Amino acid sequence: MSEENIIEGKNAVTEAIRAGRPIDKVFLVRGSADRALAFIASSARSAGAVVTECDRRKLDAMSVTGAHQGVIAVAAAREYCTLEDILDHAEKLGQAPFVVVCDGLEDPRNLGAVIRCAECAGAHGVVIPKHRSAGLTAAADKASAGAAEHMLIARVPNLAAALQTMKDRGLWIYGAEAGGESPLWKTDMTGPVCLVIGSEGAGMSRLVREQCDFVMSIPLMGKVNSLNASAAAAVLLYEIVRQRHE
Repeated sequence: MSEENIIEGKNAVTEAIRAGRPIDKVFLVRGSADRALAFIASSARSAGAVVTECDRRKLDAMSVTGAHQGVIAVAAAREYCTLEDILDHAEKLGQAPFVVVCDGLEDPRNLGAVIRCAECAGAHGVVIPKHRSAGLTAAADKASAGAAEHMLIARVPNLAAALQTMKDRGLWIYGAEAGGESPLWKTDMTGPVCLVIGSEGAGMSRLVREQCDFVMSIPLMGKVNSLNASAAAAVLLYEIVRQRHE
């Protein structure tokens, strides 16, 4: 977490939300009856931020100033868009939609690396969940090597619902996991495509997997049985690129 995107103290956080600054997460001290903190929590949720209660020791460890007053906000590196913005962007370009969904990537460096791969591969946008996921923080932005500045990124409250919306718009949903029934090299991904990248440890969640039209496997020739999430994303994305441009 970078010092550049941390906002501390009741007034500072309140004014940041009021000014419309994109806030990724708000951490509040657990068990407080402070009305100002309750107002911040309500305002932050209304603005789309994730609000988490934690003990004071965690806030103390996160604090840069040492005077957090029971609240620390983590600002997003830039504004999020909507899923519809991504789909409309592809339509305006006259191209088959190419969307990447990150299902619960918790390491911002992994998220940034996936965004970088997606941008290089020509994806129209990246979708991340609102909860249990890294957000578009300074760390993720840095790991994207600037790609986040050129990529539409949507944050949604329900990934399964977002995938259904994409299906309704004509996209096919592709996921990948060990033992997937559809070999990567033999799977047609030339049409409107949404590629799901699972989390670092658990892979795709059950509800997300159930939305997939195809679950692919990446051939692994060595003794290790999995790839890092961003490495797997690169392999999958560039197979889509190969198919769409051959």
